[in-house]
This record gives sequence, C-alpha cells and structure tokens, in this order.
Amino acid sequence: MSWQVTGSFIGGPLCLLAFIMMLLKHKPKIQIKDKIVLITGATSGLGKACAVKFVKAGCRVILAGRSIEKLKEVQKELIDTIKSEFTPEIVVLDLEDDQSILTAIETAYSFYNKIDILINNAGVSYRGTIQDTEIDVHRKIMQVNYFGQLILTKGIVSRMKKDGGGHIVGISSIQGIISIPYRSAYSASKHAFQAFCDCVRAEYCDDKIRVSVISPGYMQTNLSLNAMTSDGSQYGVMDKTTESGMKPEYVAQQVLNAIIYDKNEVKLASLGPKLGCFLRTLAPNVFFWKMNSRAREQK
Repeated sequence: MSWQVTGSFIGGPLCLLAFIMMLLKHKPKIQIKDKIVLITGATSGLGKACAVKFVKAGCRVILAGRSIEKLKEVQKELIDTIKSEFTPEIVVLDLEDDQSILTAIETAYSFYNKIDILINNAGVSYRGTIQDTEIDVHRKIMQVNYFGQLILTKGIVSRMKKDGGGHIVGISSIQGIISIPYRSAYSASKHAFQAFCDCVRAEYCDDKIRVSVISPGYMQTNLSLNAMTSDGSQYGVMDKTTESGMKPEYVAQQVLNAIIYDKNEVKLASLGPKLGCFLRTLAPNVFFWKMNSRAREQK
C-alpha cells in the first residue's frame, strides 16, 4: 500500500511535468521573415555568421560594430552573395562608449522606426590570473560584456514594449554558467549579463517580449586572438580549444532556431562542459575539486 501511495505521489507530478514539456516543445513556430534584426559585433565571427543566416531568412538586418570599414565590407559581401530585397544597413557602435550606444540606437531606429530582434553578440574575452590582472582590465571587460549591452538592451526593450513586443538574444558562454580558472573577468561579465537577461525575461513577460540566452562552448572565431590579458594587452594566441571548436555558422543556426522556436536558454557545448554545468548544480564539491585540479595544471 505504501509503495502504491508513494508511486502515485511521484508519478502524478512527473506526468504533469511531461505534459507541460510536450506542450512547450510543440509551440507554434515564430515567423521571422521581414523582421528587423540588429546584430552587434557583426564584422566577423558569430556576428557575421548570424547576419548571413538572418538575411537568407528574409529579415531586414542592421549590422553594428566599431569599424565602419569592416561593416561596409560585410555589407558588400552580403549584397554580392545573397539575393535579398532588403539592403543590410550599418551602424557604428562602440560598447565602451555610452554615448556611442545611445547614438547607435537612434541611428538604428532611423532606418525602419522599429527593431524586432536584438542580438547582443559583441564581446571581449580574457586570459589572466586574478593576482596580476589590473582593475582597469576588469572594468573594460565589464563595460563591453555587461554595462554596454545593458544600456543597449534597456534603450531598445522599452521601445519594443511600445511597439507590442520583440525578442532579445543574449550571446553568453558556457563560462557564464560555470567559471573556469584564469577567466575570472570574462566569466564574471557573462554571469552578470545572464542574470540581467533572466530579469528582462521575467519583468517583460506580459509585454510579448521574449528573451533567449545562448551559451556556446568553444567556437572557431578570433575571440582568443583578441582576448585581453592581465595588463590589458592583446593575447594574440589561437587556443587549441578555440581552433577545434564549433563553427560559427552552426551556432548562428542555433540562434535562429532559438528565436523561431522561442527557446529561453540554449547550451551549445560538448559533453565535458555540459557535465560541468550539471556537476556545478548537483555535485558542487566534485566540480570545485575538478576546477582546483585544472588550475594547478595550468598554473
């Protein structure tokens, strides 16, 4: 009798959970053709790959980045290689400069008077020890990866609310979920932005504003080459993990899918990092032991 009661007690909630998961899995697709998409960090890597995917999907794309010359190169490449009725627009955006962000918002809205999808992709990585890293390096990384994106998102999400909805995408990292040795500034900035995105999702849930956080593992981009070091200089090394990572085109497709299928969170990584996320939650002492070992190996 007690086993039957216990079985029913456990089975009921599990069946309900399975039913809810089934409903969520079969949500109708969101149509993105003709949607206006602003992509930051669009001059290379994942940002450029996203631009290609969204232009091919029939979206009106706005490319944002620091270099007007590189933006024009990407714009020309898209025009020359993809048949689209919409010419990609360009916006100069420097996430280190608050005024540049506010100006970029106004410029972006001047094209179509609306933004349906914001993809916060721009960012900077980091390699260094806590002891040797200058505080200005921490501040710069937090400005680019957190404060700059916060200002941009805050300025756009309020207009999305007035326009009846929209979609915010935060390109984070597995290191925004689990922190690994010698990445303190980068992990901290990604932790912060993930938390911010979670709050945006909750606070605007009744305003038809959706939020997707994409957390990739290693990708074949120039992120490690351009990473900052403890003294603020450029790292300039292509890590083996980066070199053998996922192709940005694959990750860009998952970004597109996250919007179409309205996914709150997507983790893109091999088994090892996914296991790390699992251990950090359910067996934290095992995770800490592993990170201690990793720090000793890389010291």
